[in-house]
Amino acid sequence: MTLPRLALRGGRLHADSLKTLGLVAISAFVAVLSLSAADPLYENAQRKLDSIEMRHVRRGSQVTFTPQEINAWARVKVPEVVPKGVRQPRLELGSNRATGYALVDFLKVREGAGVETNWLVSKLIEGEKPVKVTARIQSGRGAATVYLERVEIGGLAVSGSTLDFLIHTFFMPIYPNAKIDEPFELADRIDHIEVTPAEARVYIKKQ
Repeated sequence: MTLPRLALRGGRLHADSLKTLGLVAISAFVAVLSLSAADPLYENAQRKLDSIEMRHVRRGSQVTFTPQEINAWARVKVPEVVPKGVRQPRLELGSNRATGYALVDFLKVREGAGVETNWLVSKLIEGEKPVKVTARIQSGRGAATVYLERVEIGGLAVSGSTLDFLIHTFFMPIYPNAKIDEPFELADRIDHIEVTPAEARVYIKKQ
């Protein structure tokens, strides 16, 4: 976009030209602020994921993600995947385990995914609640399995038939291809994933 020609009157800039120049300067300033506000931790994580996907990582090597990078990536990506109903997502790593925390409004999550909820169930689940989910990760030979170990909603542990109800009623309609307690294939060329409290390591196949 080209700037309009600045008109001179008596050796001075025309008022309209000054306004235009001011708007352009403000727009440029806002753009610079937006660029500077980008999270370098998110960019690091996304760059590593892109390098794996585009096969820029050599075979037999590993790619390491810090908890800070993972959480920065989650803060950007979770709203894209779940546009409504989830706030303040956070992940803590353990020994081949991960614990996720978030404030969740299950009704809004379903609404954001375009899933209808009957009146009775909507009254039972409406409102934001703190959710904590701990899962164990088993991985090897190009596959992985995620085992749910503990789920807490509002500080209360959920298990058995109640947990099955939540998974099939709220989780599976939004992520029909997700697999819990079942093995699934990892992305191409990934052999396995190891998780420690300090980092998550993605191992690339040697052949």
